[in-house]
Order: sequence, then C-alpha cells, then structure tokens
Amino acid sequence: MNSTELYKVELPIVLIVPSSISYYLPELTTNITITITTTTTTSAAAAAATTTTARMTTTTTTKASTQQLVIPNIPVNAQWSQNGTIVAGGNAEGNATNQLFYPHGLFVYDDDQTIVISEFWNHRVMQWKIGDTHGKIIAGGKGEGNRLDQLYLPSDVLFDKQTDSFIVCDYNNSRIVLWPRHNGTRRGTFLINNITCWGLVMDHQRHLYVSDYKKHEVRRYQLEGNMKNGTLVAGENEQVNDFDAGDWFYYIFVDRYQAVYVSNTFNHSVTKWNNGAKEGIIVAGGQG
Repeated sequence: MNSTELYKVELPIVLIVPSSISYYLPELTTNITITITTTTTTSAAAAAATTTTARMTTTTTTKASTQQLVIPNIPVNAQWSQNGTIVAGGNAEGNATNQLFYPHGLFVYDDDQTIVISEFWNHRVMQWKIGDTHGKIIAGGKGEGNRLDQLYLPSDVLFDKQTDSFIVCDYNNSRIVLWPRHNGTRRGTFLINNITCWGLVMDHQRHLYVSDYKKHEVRRYQLEGNMKNGTLVAGENEQVNDFDAGDWFYYIFVDRYQAVYVSNTFNHSVTKWNNGAKEGIIVAGGQG
C-alpha cells in the first residue's frame, strides 16, 4: 500500500557571526523544500515494499543585525587626557642619559610599561622605566659606526620575548641586528643584511615585518626560518631602487588578519595591503 502525505514545519534557524566584523544584513526570507523518502517492509508474505514520501516546506527569516568592531583593551567610551606627561627626555636635545636627540622609534613592554627608544642622532637605543629621570643605554651609544657594538642612525626597535632580545633597525648600516637583553651584552648579531630598513613590527605568529625605505616595499620574515629574502607583502612585485619612485614606505602596522598598514610619506597617505594582495588600498589621506 502506497501513501503520500505533506507536512509543513516551521524550523527556527540561528545565524552565528563573529563579533569582530562590522556588517549589515538586510532581512531575508527563504523558502526551503526538503524531500524525505523512507522505505518500510510489510508483514505480507510477498514482503511488498511501501514507500512514503514526505515533503516539508520551511520558511526562514534573517533579521538585520549590526556588530561594531571594538579595538581590544580600549573601552568604547575611553577619554584621553588633554595634557601629556613627559616619561622620557624633556631636557632639550643632547647625548646625556637624561636627554634624547631625535627619538625615532619606540616600544613599550606590556608587563611594566618600560619604554625602549631608538635615538636616531645619538646612534643608540635607550630604556626608560616609569618614574626614571635618566635612561639606560641598552644598545649602541659608542658613536656612529658599523661595528657590531655600534649603530648608525637606528630608526626603530622592538622586543622579542621568546629570545629575550631587542631587534633594532640599523638604518644607515643597511642591516637589522639582534641585541640580547642580558646584562653586560655589548654587541649585537646580524639578523638581516642589505636592507634599508625603516620600520619594524611583529605579528602574533612571530613574523617580522620590515619596511624597506629604498626599495619601497614591506617584507615578512619568519624569525626561525630563512631570513635571507622574506616574502613581499606590500609594494611593487619587481625590485625598485629609485629614490624618486612614488611610494616611500616608513612606518608599518599589522592587524590580527595579517593585513599591513603602511605610512606612505611622499604620497601623504596610509595604505592597507590585505594578506596576499597585489595592490594596496588607500585608507587615509591620499588627496595631495
């Protein structure tokens, strides 16, 4: 005996989306038809098969929803102080330990807010703890030069917790050096050579990103891998060595999705290069 019956069932559907993406979804209504076929065997001697087909129609409605991207660790109602507090230097330019001369790059420890500063014209890296009136020389400070105990116009610095070392962009020596934090360390070691580095940043996977001022590009390096060439993540796909070229990449930032943001000095803009992108997108400035 064959029979066919139709059933209409209302099924609730829950849509889950990540909270870190800004989006807007218009209301959508979707009709879904599902056909279910089952086969049963009767008790008759002939063991005739009976097939029952049930047709279900469901209606789903997705309502508009908006989520706002919130920067981690900064409350949405944060208010900034109108007056800053000097935490390093402030005693005019000079090379004394309570002075700075063209401080260029800086890094702040998460745990105790200690500040590490690359001093361009003093050819050194300084460390200032909160409340200190004098800083401490932790790299360079022996005049300009290319020895491994010297720096020559250091433009940026960061700290790698895993190796307990500073990574210094030694601009005018066309190199990046690794400088252990251990007390008594007097010299660095080569990390990357033949690079006119200007800015440094590291992502959560310990990839090192370096902006090359002369080649107008940003490359990504795996600290525990091959440090020779790196992967091009922003800039031209062919090597450029022209100082008159349009893109002069200075400082960089990398977000959690490994998108690279680059300050493009002579184009007066900030560009964003998504991971794997061949072209950047202007996200600030760029109007001349």
